[in-house]
Order: sequence, then C-alpha cells, then structure tokens
Amino acid sequence: MNLPNDFWDKVGEFEVILKQFNKVHNLTNYNDIKPVVLDSIAPLEFLGFSPKSVIDVGSGAGFPALFLAFILRDSEFHLYEPIAKKSSFLTYIKLNLDLPNLTVHSKKLEDSPKFVANLITSRALMRTAFLLQICKGFYDENSTFLLYKGSEAGAEIANLECKKDIIQAKNHRNYVILKDIKC
Repeated sequence: MNLPNDFWDKVGEFEVILKQFNKVHNLTNYNDIKPVVLDSIAPLEFLGFSPKSVIDVGSGAGFPALFLAFILRDSEFHLYEPIAKKSSFLTYIKLNLDLPNLTVHSKKLEDSPKFVANLITSRALMRTAFLLQICKGFYDENSTFLLYKGSEAGAEIANLECKKDIIQAKNHRNYVILKDIKC
C-alpha cells in the first residue's frame, strides 16, 4: 500500500492529541494505536476503488475514518458522532492535522439531511440490518458499505439481499463489503 510520506507523522500527532484528550475525556483505552491504525487502513488493499464521498457512522475517536482520510485526500469524508466530547475531539483533530477533506457532524446520521455516499463505513457500531435501516437515503445501488466486524459477521449478514463478501484478517477482524443493497 502506498502511504503518503507524512502518514505516520500524522498518526504520531494524532496519538499525542488523543493521549491529552484521554486524560480528561476517556475517549478510548488503546495504549498502542498502531494495530488499530493498521486495522483501519487494511481494507484499502482490497476495496478496489477510491470513493468520492465517504460517510463514517458513529465515528467515536476516529477509527477508521481519520486514518482513511489521511490517505484518501481526494475523498470527501463525513464523520457522524452525536456524543459531544467525541465530536469535539474529531473537530480538534481536523483543525490541528489539516484535514480539509473532513467534515464532522455532531449528530446522529438519521437526523441529518440525506445525500448519497459512494462508501459508508462503520466499526463494530451496531447490527448490520439496523445500520442499513438508519442509512436509508444515504446510499443507492452504486454505494458500498465497508463494515469492521467481529466473529459474528457471517451470521449477521446471512439474510441480507445484496452482494456480500467477508475478508478475514489475522487479527480476527472481519471486513464486510456490501454492494447492490436491496434492503
């Protein structure tokens, strides 16, 4: 994977800011974020396209969307995070790490104006069927979902009417790709 020259520098800056915020706000419990960063960007090896617009649902502390935005600089990222301390952190990161391709929305996706994204990501946020339901109006037949799931991924997507693929990583991560969604 071709990473921008400043990728790991930006990750280092992110980690410093995260540790500062964690002292007050307890955003995440990761002591070493490198494995989480690698998990976040791994799907770029098999995704197969560079999306024009990306929605990340329940962005939390920014995994995976921030690290994808560091790499996919021509993509427009929309991070949806309704918890104020988390969306404030994401806004601080956007401003301090110079991410003009990123917009932080301090609200739930389902409470937002609809637009169709090329890619929708979510990292172990909720059951897939419910995620598809709240994302209605934000995807069409050309959109792709990239979901970061655990061991129950296969059972979770078994009854969905769409093209589906699960890529299993060595770290027990299941990357779920959904296309042509008819749900």
